[in-house]
Amino acid sequence: MSRRYLFTSESVTEGHPDKICDQISDAILDALLTQDPSSRVAAEVVVNTGLVLITGEITTKAHVNYVNIARQKIAEIGYTDAVNGFSANSCSVLVALDEQSPDIAQGVNVAQEARQDSDELFDKIGAGDQGIMFGFACNETPELMPLPISLAHRIARRLAAVRKTGDLSYLRPDGKTQVSVIYENGRPVGVDTILISTQHTPTIGDIVDEAAVQAKIKEDLWSAVVLPVFGDLSIQPDKNTRFLVNPTGKFVIGGPQGDSGLTGRKIIVDTYGGYSRHGGGAFSGKDPTKVDRSAAYACRYAAKNIVAAGLAQKCEVQLSYAIGVARPVSIMVDTFGTSVVDEQLLLELIQQHFELRPAGIIHAFNLRNLPSERGGRFYQDVAAYGHFGRSDLDLPWERTDKAELLKQALSKQLSTAIA
Repeated sequence: MSRRYLFTSESVTEGHPDKICDQISDAILDALLTQDPSSRVAAEVVVNTGLVLITGEITTKAHVNYVNIARQKIAEIGYTDAVNGFSANSCSVLVALDEQSPDIAQGVNVAQEARQDSDELFDKIGAGDQGIMFGFACNETPELMPLPISLAHRIARRLAAVRKTGDLSYLRPDGKTQVSVIYENGRPVGVDTILISTQHTPTIGDIVDEAAVQAKIKEDLWSAVVLPVFGDLSIQPDKNTRFLVNPTGKFVIGGPQGDSGLTGRKIIVDTYGGYSRHGGGAFSGKDPTKVDRSAAYACRYAAKNIVAAGLAQKCEVQLSYAIGVARPVSIMVDTFGTSVVDEQLLLELIQQHFELRPAGIIHAFNLRNLPSERGGRFYQDVAAYGHFGRSDLDLPWERTDKAELLKQALSKQLSTAIA
């Protein structure tokens, strides 16, 4: 029987209060790893009207100015005018940091006699904490992401772009997007609803009437944001697609003046828009020894290469770890009935061809050194608009360089079994 349903995902712009926090946390991480790649970082940020609080646990040999990092990132996002109730130059920045707990640190501290890229070292360095992580991929989009979150991110990025270029100069940094996609028998076939909530100036030019302001915003967003986003896609909005803009009637007070923000409060936006399961751990502000981050990247890498190899239409990989233990406690593969072979074979391929020990993941993806190799910024660039499916960034966990290897290995495995 044919099944028709809707699935909805949301994204937020870089000016959303929670995303401000994620980006400051990761800007701090970038700065510390650039100077000291062995830094242990768990940087948490809180923002509210006129206030930034930087807290958490950091152990490092680096010397950075945390206040300046926060102000520079806030200005880059676009909060430079005190009329917003929050400005890079006028907000207070408080810093309250501790060193990493020695009880936690001992789980990843090892003797240094082992070669830095050796199996011996990888087996000695345990996970920085216990936990579960998921990675997912599907063939709904070229970047192998679910279509709803892909569209929500596209619209959010475009919303920020037209603000920064001045094409829609009345827009302000805070914004949210949401897309409801129509599915039939598990495949996307249309767009039911597009929702954009965007902060804006009280008036637009000589337009002062609230209803007229909202009508102008809706018209401009459709032509300058929505239509360009769908320009290269086969699925398009049609006459039945609902387009909602600022449903409350206006969105003038936003950013940290309108709502407080906190690092790690947009984990579904960071991942798959709710389409796949989530382990619950946030990414931003955490150095690569935290498996919440690095192992989630490894899960995505494995799932994406399985789908890229044509071995499944959808693939979800779960890992679990114990603190201080290098190898995963468990590995799970679920293809939701779309695998071309038994899932046990896919599990064996992952175990054979993907590095899943925390130190091995760090080495394989070069996670400690990427900030210094890319001019002092890497993690802050994935802190907004998603950590996965980013065709605009060269992310090691987004590569499909193992797809051909997996096909060859599976073919050899099947030939051996038949013989």
